[in-house]
Amino acid sequence: MSQASVSFWYSQVPTPEPRLPLRHSTRADVCIVGAGFTGLWTAYYLKKAQPSLRVVVLEQRFAGYGASGRNGGWLTNSVTGGREQYVKTHGREGAQAMQSAMTSTVHEVIRVAEAEGIDADITLGGELNVARNRAQLARLHEWADGEAEWADVDARLLDAAQASARIAVADTLGGVWQPHCARIQPAKLVRGLADVAISLGVELYENTRVTAIEPRSAGRRPRAVTAHGSVEADVIVRATEGFTARMPGAHRAWVPLNSSLIVTEPLADKQWDAIGWASRDTLGDLAHVYVYAQRTADGRIAFGGRGVPYHFGSRFDADGATPEVTVRSLRELLVRFFPVLSDVRVERAWSGVLGVPRDWSATVGLDRASGLAWAGGYVGTGVTATNLTGRTLADLVLGRDSSLTALPWVGHRVRNWELEPLRFIAVNGLYRAYGMADRAEDRGSTRTSAIARLADCALELGAKAISGLRRDASADRRLGGQ
Repeated sequence: MSQASVSFWYSQVPTPEPRLPLRHSTRADVCIVGAGFTGLWTAYYLKKAQPSLRVVVLEQRFAGYGASGRNGGWLTNSVTGGREQYVKTHGREGAQAMQSAMTSTVHEVIRVAEAEGIDADITLGGELNVARNRAQLARLHEWADGEAEWADVDARLLDAAQASARIAVADTLGGVWQPHCARIQPAKLVRGLADVAISLGVELYENTRVTAIEPRSAGRRPRAVTAHGSVEADVIVRATEGFTARMPGAHRAWVPLNSSLIVTEPLADKQWDAIGWASRDTLGDLAHVYVYAQRTADGRIAFGGRGVPYHFGSRFDADGATPEVTVRSLRELLVRFFPVLSDVRVERAWSGVLGVPRDWSATVGLDRASGLAWAGGYVGTGVTATNLTGRTLADLVLGRDSSLTALPWVGHRVRNWELEPLRFIAVNGLYRAYGMADRAEDRGSTRTSAIARLADCALELGAKAISGLRRDASADRRLGGQ
């Protein structure tokens, strides 16, 4: 097994030679910091809407270097943090609008990829989540009942035989399947999107680290500052997602939460015959510390989950190195899911970070007074949410009132995370608790473990700083994209 260079996906789309960096100061109409999905979709829709705009994108390494090129490849309609948050703030109508927007966005990404000739191994196979013990099954039924109350979800409860017929996961007791999810190859999608954006006239400068984003001031437009010059623009968009913690002044804005993946060698036909997976569904489970997986276009299984979720001081390995203990843990879990793979070889492992706001809610917005726009905090739903973000930011920048600019996440603000060591203790402590809860449930508990319930109570009674770590069953199932 080898550590991937950035991710396994770049073994199929070779890690590119970075384009030329910014060499001198310049001006633009819009400057975007970060060339992941958020930045590239925003640039794409801006140029499609108004080709005369000068749009400059600055990227510290190369387009797709962050979570956009490392995620599990789930293009799904899950709402970050769940719909109930929007019921409380914007009523049921606002929450339904958010759900409908996410569902339609799945199909918008597929439409654009087809229209622009981007081959990203996209297969609309749906999303299957399985319960593998009785406590998970109870949560599964609660989740299915809740999903049935919303339009544009179309989730269907499956019994054990129906779920196993789709994917033969060991010990499956039931499942929920929904059709609005596609398997993708993320590096192919982000690199293809970068090429299309450039063909439209977007200027992309790579190997260009932004050291400061400065708001509008007297006599000067907002600007993004780099070591070799700055870009002044009417609007500066911060599209840095999990890397936001490294931006000056934004260290506590979003916690960079680690997620890790392994990928197997190509499976033999007899192994696929035993497993099934003919419809190319994405696969998750109802554990507290959940997994996410896909069958790749070249016949492997990419299998992900939490390793070490958070490092003290918001540190992380930008190149995606993955501890061997995490690799072993993911492989053991893979074999528990599919015992027929007991001898399978893991070929690659990699990690990435996703941005986690204090309230577990994604956000997009533009402050006209400062000239600064932002988007992110997707907590695992970014492959889809970034496209919705890009279209929304384009409308905001161009001053267009639309159904997108009226969505409840627009303009959402959240307080900074607490100082260390509080967030380190809280984040890792809760994940340990949920891991213990999963082990207790695997031993035969028929209801959600008391350990998990105690952790939930801690969140509700005073640990609002980490209120998202007990995720809604319909959200946060895979490493998201910038």
